[in-house]
Amino acid sequence: MDTLLLPFQFPFMQKAFWIVLIVAPPCALLSCFLVLKGWALMGDAVSHAVLPGIVIAHLAGLPLLLGAFAAGLGSSLLTGFLAANSRVKRDTVMGVVFSAMFALGIVLNTAFPSELHLDHILFGNMLGVGQGDLITAAAIALPVTAVLALKWRDLMLHAFDPAQAQVSGLRVGALHYGLLTILSLTIVATLTSVGLILAIGLLIAPGAIAFLLARSFGVMLIVATGVTLVAMLSGVWISFYLDSAPAPTIILVLTGIFLAALLRRNLVARPG
Repeated sequence: MDTLLLPFQFPFMQKAFWIVLIVAPPCALLSCFLVLKGWALMGDAVSHAVLPGIVIAHLAGLPLLLGAFAAGLGSSLLTGFLAANSRVKRDTVMGVVFSAMFALGIVLNTAFPSELHLDHILFGNMLGVGQGDLITAAAIALPVTAVLALKWRDLMLHAFDPAQAQVSGLRVGALHYGLLTILSLTIVATLTSVGLILAIGLLIAPGAIAFLLARSFGVMLIVATGVTLVAMLSGVWISFYLDSAPAPTIILVLTGIFLAALLRRNLVARPG
């Protein structure tokens, strides 16, 4: 038993477990809406687009999270504007805009050398999380979780049928841009723990797993949250014994759960 509890005795592991508990709920809830709305690529795109904002904020002496949020939200709004005012489809516009933003971030970081650790931004540094990182993540994650939990029915209707949502009297524009804002904020909250690239997994896998296991959207939200908490906590715990990075280990655990859920779905659908 002492061996199993060994990771909890180290302060850096304790902080890793705390950051997991903080960021798991908003990532899980948001993942369900992204999967339902078909915005999986949007989560991927925004996570890459925040890089130039981080580099510029660092060079200007501003908080990195502020630059990340501004770049992510700005790129999302630009994508929506270009898609609405051109013949090019939204997914194509996203591919162009967000890949360009990611490339711009790398070029800026190379052109203006600094002590900014790009690998920590891209892949996270969960074992180096400090007290300030925990406070910042909590300040973002708690309001985001509260909004998603309170407005999930409105967001669900908007995801299923925007026209029906508008007829029902909902402010479709506010819901659309509100969801983009929440997406940017959630990526900012996970920045110090799992990084930009691995955040994609947290924004897609939980919703995909819950979609395979649940039969209603309300249950889907609960399943996604539970699965994400289990995967992230167990991933950090396993990484301690494997001497591996926690964030990639978490993604591998989520991938394993997804494959198991997919297998179960196929077996239930074809019992014979």
